[in-house]
Amino acid sequence: MSISTLKDLYIEQLQDIHSANRQALKATKELHEAASSEELKSALASGVKGIEDGIEQVKTLIKSHDADPRAEHCKGMEGLVAEARAHAIEADISDDDVRDASIISQYQRMTHYGIAGYGTAHAFASRLDLKQDCDVLQTCLDHTYGGDKHMTSIASGEVNQAAALA
Repeated sequence: MSISTLKDLYIEQLQDIHSANRQALKATKELHEAASSEELKSALASGVKGIEDGIEQVKTLIKSHDADPRAEHCKGMEGLVAEARAHAIEADISDDDVRDASIISQYQRMTHYGIAGYGTAHAFASRLDLKQDCDVLQTCLDHTYGGDKHMTSIASGEVNQAAALA
């Protein structure tokens, strides 16, 4: 896709978010399977649902601009997913609490990438005066921030304390 306007860039960013979310969804399911803490497993299950919702909402936005949701491949999330697999899912970590701490750190890295993507797309939509798009992206951004804060709460409340005793 040739990018010559802010709207072109906006659509490309939405496609990137769509790709990133699809990759993060698969990785989050894998992180969920690797987690031990029931609170963490529950939060990751909520994360899966939130990512699925984000995929559908972004896909709808992209289609409303007559573009193909799958036209972009997000190499940034590809790297973050590889890191999550290497440092949490497939890593040789002998203590479940330490693995859970690693899972949270890897999940939050992916989440922070999502926050950056949604925030950028929201700023572009705002500049383009796309009110409905702004509302959808703000909702996605709020949910992503909420998931990140919940993970921080789990880490500082249960998981990191238990991992420190390993």
